[in-house]
Amino acid sequence: MLFFKLSAFYFFYFAAVGVYVIFLPKVLLDIGYTTTNIGIVLALAPLMRFLTPFLFLKHVKLDQKLFKYVLLLSVTSASLFYVTIESFYLFMLNNAILGVCLSLLLPYIELIAIKELKDRYGKSRLYGSIGFMLVGLVLAKYLTVPQVALHYYLIATLMTALFAFSLLKYDDVQLSANEDDEKFSLLKYWPFWVSIFLMQVSFGGFYNFFTIYETAHGISLEMVSYLWAFGVICEILIFYYQAPLLKKNLLLMIKFSIIITSFRWFLLYLYPDSLTISFFTQSLHAFSFGLYHSAVILFLYQLYSNKKLAQQFMLGIAYGLGGFLGAIVSGQFYGEYLFLYSSVIALISYLSLYYMKNKL
Repeated sequence: MLFFKLSAFYFFYFAAVGVYVIFLPKVLLDIGYTTTNIGIVLALAPLMRFLTPFLFLKHVKLDQKLFKYVLLLSVTSASLFYVTIESFYLFMLNNAILGVCLSLLLPYIELIAIKELKDRYGKSRLYGSIGFMLVGLVLAKYLTVPQVALHYYLIATLMTALFAFSLLKYDDVQLSANEDDEKFSLLKYWPFWVSIFLMQVSFGGFYNFFTIYETAHGISLEMVSYLWAFGVICEILIFYYQAPLLKKNLLLMIKFSIIITSFRWFLLYLYPDSLTISFFTQSLHAFSFGLYHSAVILFLYQLYSNKKLAQQFMLGIAYGLGGFLGAIVSGQFYGEYLFLYSSVIALISYLSLYYMKNKL
């Protein structure tokens, strides 16, 4: 039953992410947002993911009571998309609220999954990839007006909250306690934090403008949805078979995934009109997201005794601050050289890991 609940949570959580990442930029573009405005709006949620964990160093404890409020707020925020999307500033505020929720929701459940499932984590997490893929395939056929995307987003968010609520009983004192707060240090492993930050900055162009970039080079929206789906299929395969790889040197797996990512962005820059190359680069998502994500969270699980706070900061620094700056930079520099910049940033992320002394 625990495996089912976690798998269902991942399915609906990443189905919501799929609506947000794949279709929301196109929806905003169609209703009159500029690319710069899209970058700013989509950057706010990641920014809040970055800022929120700092509250938990001294002032707040992420317990079950607070988590219930987070679930309620996330559903409320998704509902308010209907009335705020036409207003740039109101939609900015709504995305900021959503970012606070996301900064707490996923790390809380991820730690339960790692602790309870252990080697079966990847096989549960792959259902998130399935949810992401299915919503991409289905919504591409029915996205005629912005409200359709909002319907999908609200339903997925509501189901995510329901399954997250059902998992609360698996949280225990150890997971809820902010133990060893005074010993938690970002500076101790600063090359790692710099690397995961830069890695997500490099993803800014992909997450926020891949759909627009591909359609601008003559690829239909429906075909772009197939590209997203193909990348997720490859991601699912690596989640299913990655367990032996994650028993090896985790830092080596992280480095390998990053250098593959840099190569991936470089190919998109060199061959923007090639559908074949686009499909090949999407196959590399198995490493640049699937293997990378699992290796990073397991590496952090070994590095820090305060595991919940470590996961919060991973989401905050990587997907939060990195996603924020990635969205801003990609919005400002969208054009011919977008993925060349992404490739260089990923390469710097790779090089920074050579300063890591603790190789687990």
